[in-house]
Amino acid sequence: MREIKSSASYRDKAGAASAKAAAFGEDIDLSTYVSSTEEQPYLADPSQLPARAKEQMLRVGVGLDDVTQRSGTFIQMDNTPVHSLSRQEGIEVMTVSQALEKYNWLPDYWWQAVAVDDDKYTAHVELNQNNGYFIRALPGYKTIYPVQACLYLAKAQLAQNVHNIIIAEENSELHIITGCTTALGEEPGLHLGVSEFYIKRGAKVTFTMIHSWNPEIAVRPRTGIIIEEDGLLLNNYVIMRPVHSLQTNPIAKCIGENAIVRSNTIMAAAPGSMMDTGFRAILDAKGSRAEIISRVITTGGAIISRGYLEGNAPEVKGHLECNGLILLGGGIIHAIPELKGTLAGIDLSHEAAIGKIAEEELEYLMARGLTRSEATATIVRGFLKVEVEGLPPMLNAELQRAIEASEKEFM
Repeated sequence: MREIKSSASYRDKAGAASAKAAAFGEDIDLSTYVSSTEEQPYLADPSQLPARAKEQMLRVGVGLDDVTQRSGTFIQMDNTPVHSLSRQEGIEVMTVSQALEKYNWLPDYWWQAVAVDDDKYTAHVELNQNNGYFIRALPGYKTIYPVQACLYLAKAQLAQNVHNIIIAEENSELHIITGCTTALGEEPGLHLGVSEFYIKRGAKVTFTMIHSWNPEIAVRPRTGIIIEEDGLLLNNYVIMRPVHSLQTNPIAKCIGENAIVRSNTIMAAAPGSMMDTGFRAILDAKGSRAEIISRVITTGGAIISRGYLEGNAPEVKGHLECNGLILLGGGIIHAIPELKGTLAGIDLSHEAAIGKIAEEELEYLMARGLTRSEATATIVRGFLKVEVEGLPPMLNAELQRAIEASEKEFM
């Protein structure tokens, strides 16, 4: 692994950042978790993983019995990568430790999209690093099938520390499905995932992340994206199963002219779940654009749905949209849309709505033969359906299947 320098400095910054983390949501006591566990054996054939693990991974869109429809696969169990392989020329899939050994230029990307001292969680990942995935498309190459990656938490009371790097070189195209899940039933665990995206001139990345945790898991992803001229990010995030505490607020910086970012979030909060999520887009180059859409549902859990758009260049355009449904009493949805403009000639807008299912809609469907629960499920399904412009048909079908499977369990 890469040598960690200035550890004392990181510890000082981590302590100073704890107040910042607490202000953002529940402050996790990191000392209650362990960061080491037994090494897992490497598997050349990921289908040899235990049946239960494969079943859990399939729930989040990662299939291992037949990988012919994937351009590459990465699997990390706890803090050990157990499989990494690219199946397509021009597409690289490996552990970050392997990439750091292979490329002497990679440290120039390390902690550039996400600051190591952003909060105590980023500092903890640096101090207790246990790999992560490196996915890269070489210039001009395009994935034929999606690359899939799974981060799997199996040991109770473990802090899973992950640092991921995604690079789409000039005029390349990457489609990635990543699933994060656990084998734990009602046992506690902590997932800390730092992900840095670098989308070069004319490159395109579609990134679909599906989370499936348990009511005792705390999750702290930290994500930064840098998009250059004519680059595009389509980002999809889905979580429909209970989680103790989730806190994530990725930031995308459009630094090249006509850079585009689109983010779609679909969340459901069960009783006891606290989800503090959002997405931020900084439009720093002429003609850059952003669209941030979220659909959130609560049956008793608490959701903070954040969105932030900042325009700092001529002819930029951005839109925020947050819609929430409260299905049962006791649920809370707090929508926080923010816009910031720093010069004339920008176009930023937002809309937010929180409500319930209208009784007349239920009665209309029930009059046509549906039960009340069937009518409710039908309305919820329509509410959660988000059309993602530019998403390849295969990925869009997989995204909808994941939402439908999760919705059945949720309802």
